[in-house]
Amino acid sequence: MIEELRSIGLSDLEARIYLALLEEPEISGYEVAKRVSVSRTNVYAALRALTDKGVCRTIEAEPVLYDAVPIAELIRTMKTRFDQTSRLLLQELDAPPKKAASFYSWKGEQALRQAMDRVIANSERSIIVDVWSEDFQAMEEALLDAEGRGVRVIVMTIGKVHTPLKEVITHLRSADWEGHISRKFSVLADGKAALIGSFGKTVKLSALETDHPSIIELLRNGFYHDLVGEWIERDFGAALAENYGKDYEKIIASYRELLT
Repeated sequence: MIEELRSIGLSDLEARIYLALLEEPEISGYEVAKRVSVSRTNVYAALRALTDKGVCRTIEAEPVLYDAVPIAELIRTMKTRFDQTSRLLLQELDAPPKKAASFYSWKGEQALRQAMDRVIANSERSIIVDVWSEDFQAMEEALLDAEGRGVRVIVMTIGKVHTPLKEVITHLRSADWEGHISRKFSVLADGKAALIGSFGKTVKLSALETDHPSIIELLRNGFYHDLVGEWIERDFGAALAENYGKDYEKIIASYRELLT
């Protein structure tokens, strides 16, 4: 719980003190210091900060006693403050229309995951995802949340996945897939926000976020061709293999050097 409390603005020591007060309400600063094994000077400073933040309350006694504000009350208060502040910021700082498309670069696992979660969380109508099965879990929870709030989620995976998501299109792998040193992914949200990146052990995790119309159209076209190809293969797979070879080898053979 320490990490979760830190995420709402408490320091490590403040979080430990808050948990101690929840376990044993109405105790003195001296008792708090004993429970968290920190000097009284630091504990009293942290208690003053917690009181100022409205996280704990004091009881006038000799000595002064401290009590934690119940977590449900604390969360409701913080949510109200956040909503009020959010409305003010949106009113005062709402950006004017952008004159040009933007490109943002994200590097490293934490930055990449935060970008994915944010793009998915801010979708309102639709999300189209193209991802390898090995990397699907990194975004599955966020996609389930989106589907739960009424967003249409369509996932195309390279390799099979097991998920309760309603619309999943699976591309089976051929031998050509095994040599890939990176595993690309893309997320298209509401047809206007795109995130394109790669996972892989031999390359640093990275992604590009953009609203550039050309990239949006590229992902839309990719989805269109994947969708049409999936249905055609489903209905005419045997005939296609007979005419064009397994994995369309007769078509691809003369272009192989351009595709590797």
